[in-house]
Amino acid sequence: MIDFELSADIARSRDMIHMLAESAMRPISREYDEHEHDKPMEFFDMMWNASKMSPVSIGGDGKAAKKDGPATRSLGAAVTIEELSWGDAGLYLSIPNPGLGGAAVMAAGTPEQKERFLARFKEGAPKWGAMAITEPSCGSDSAAITTTAVRDGDQWVLNGTKIFCTSGYMAVEKSEGFVVVWATVDKSAGRGGIKAFVVDHHTSGMTVTGLEKKMGIRASDTATIVFEDCRIPLNNLLGTAEVKKTTEGFKGVMATFDSTRPIVAASALGIGRAALDYTREALAKEGVAIRYGAPAHTLTTIERDFMDMEANLQAARLLTWRACWMMDQGMQNNLEASMCKAKAGLAVTQVTQKAVELLGPIGYSRKILLEKWMRDAKINDIFEGTQQINLLIIARRILGYSSKELS
Repeated sequence: MIDFELSADIARSRDMIHMLAESAMRPISREYDEHEHDKPMEFFDMMWNASKMSPVSIGGDGKAAKKDGPATRSLGAAVTIEELSWGDAGLYLSIPNPGLGGAAVMAAGTPEQKERFLARFKEGAPKWGAMAITEPSCGSDSAAITTTAVRDGDQWVLNGTKIFCTSGYMAVEKSEGFVVVWATVDKSAGRGGIKAFVVDHHTSGMTVTGLEKKMGIRASDTATIVFEDCRIPLNNLLGTAEVKKTTEGFKGVMATFDSTRPIVAASALGIGRAALDYTREALAKEGVAIRYGAPAHTLTTIERDFMDMEANLQAARLLTWRACWMMDQGMQNNLEASMCKAKAGLAVTQVTQKAVELLGPIGYSRKILLEKWMRDAKINDIFEGTQQINLLIIARRILGYSSKELS
């Protein structure tokens, strides 16, 4: 049975992360928003050293779970990420860690691959992992991927272009990290031909050709990576090379999203809570108290709006924790992962916009971080599957339709 009470270990970790977010992230938040592509190296070093001692890692390495036990690993990660994103979502996304690439290895890699690719994140200099899915010709439709992987002797040869790769620059050129690349080994097989490949840093034929200039999460690099006759070892393929007529192989690759969508939802919660906390304090300074428990017909418009904001975030949090809890129990959470991502992505967008609206000119001003949080929020409604894609997945799962029957 799911327990809504956090364990003592997770609660203690949450409090420590919150202090770190308040003392180390908030003070540099505006600086790295205004100087996109600059890197807070001191912050990176501090977080890298701290991550080696933490029982919870983002993306995971399989070893970190042992201290707290496998029953709370994903939930612990969600709680940690909410606090880090409360501090600053862009800085959180830029922290050296296995990231979404690590999540893909954990979801589809063999025990040997997990050790080979993830052990590096516990030693040496800071490293980054990244995942490359989106292409110029296809966004949320992962099945339309055109990047190819062709076997040549004892190697795979990759060709194609990937865009919007979070931490791609740091993973490819600035550390001994890696990128997980989605490519097709057989275009005629459709979804069944899509596989995930690990490409190590500085591999010949892999080039970062550009960095996006974004509306929000500007402390995080978002790279375009081109693969031209990029050769990698055969055993860098995650899963099996067998191309099945069914979509089972593709579902295995898609399992990555079952772990990463709750992570995105948790980040959205952190941004939304930052906006909510600030708005509550600002209203209190103006003598506006939120009267919980008062008869509904006596509430002011501000009180009703604020309570709606709180309720939306709490509903999203419960969905997120449920998806994480199911993953920790080894249960299939494809439906719940999309539900929490869809709910949290929309909730944080609405909550931050309403917070700016409630505080008027000061909310819109760059004197405070509220306008930044509104800009940071929107990406949670877009990456790791847009709002529309996730609603489509939810509908298919609830109604029992296939992708061909409901698209």
